[in-house]
Amino acid sequence: MSSILKMGPSPHIRTSETVEKVMYDVIIALIPAFLVAVYVFGIRAVIVTAVAILSCIVTEFVCQKVMGQEISVFDGSAVLTGILFSFVIPVNMALPYVIVGSVVAIALGKMVFGGLGHNVFNPALVGRAFVQASWPVAITTFTLDGKGGATVLTSMRGLSADPMLIAEGNQYVQALIGKMGGCLGETSALALLIGGVYLIYKKQIDWKVPAIIIGTVFILTWAMGGDPVMHILSGGLFLGAFFMATDMVTSPHTEKGKIIFALLLGLLISLIRMKGGYPEGVAYSILIMNGVVPLINRYTKPKKFGEVKSNEK
Repeated sequence: MSSILKMGPSPHIRTSETVEKVMYDVIIALIPAFLVAVYVFGIRAVIVTAVAILSCIVTEFVCQKVMGQEISVFDGSAVLTGILFSFVIPVNMALPYVIVGSVVAIALGKMVFGGLGHNVFNPALVGRAFVQASWPVAITTFTLDGKGGATVLTSMRGLSADPMLIAEGNQYVQALIGKMGGCLGETSALALLIGGVYLIYKKQIDWKVPAIIIGTVFILTWAMGGDPVMHILSGGLFLGAFFMATDMVTSPHTEKGKIIFALLLGLLISLIRMKGGYPEGVAYSILIMNGVVPLINRYTKPKKFGEVKSNEK
């Protein structure tokens, strides 16, 4: 008697990978940067991060209830959005602004598109962009050791007369370890690099994307007369390159597409930093490129196996 082979619809790839595993791997990778933030900024870093996480979880729960979706607020995605949003704002930002930004990140950056996997833009950066448009002074007011002043990028651009917020000593070393003013989770390039290496080791991200972004910024800022080392060590470059540009939902799916995405992202960041009126360009560059991803996916789509082009004229 012959057996009958039944085959379901594609895809046929089986994996033990789950949303929870991916999200919590990224959260684990962010722990070094969080610990440095607590060391540099104190208990305030814990408070801001906790408020952002709680606001994101509550907002997602309410949205899922209203939309009639299955409640999945503990899959790690809302927690991750809260952490990333807190990482891209100043530690001294007023808590009501933190709450509003977190609500916008989830409601407008994620749930309005249908929820996890459907969003076009990085939710945390949507929240940051909203806060920056609404309270521009609050999001550009930084402190270090109780003193206010300009960030390294602002000082390099000559856009502020305030003293540069960086601890005494070699400025490259201080930028590497995180003893400088800036957003809560982006000050330590070393801590973010450790987290990025962990994600590469766990095969959660493609190493080529952050490498191309960082390399492009280094080369272009040097070509434009800037300090390439300080440009890659300061600001949100490492955070954006390892943790946001590699987001599997809002980045290209194809190998060629990822390379194009990373090159254009590095170009945009360099142009905004060196030629624009705003000293930091990572957040807006990623949001702009998120919007271009559907086109990149379309024109870098691999040829179907066995596909033959027609001879129609």
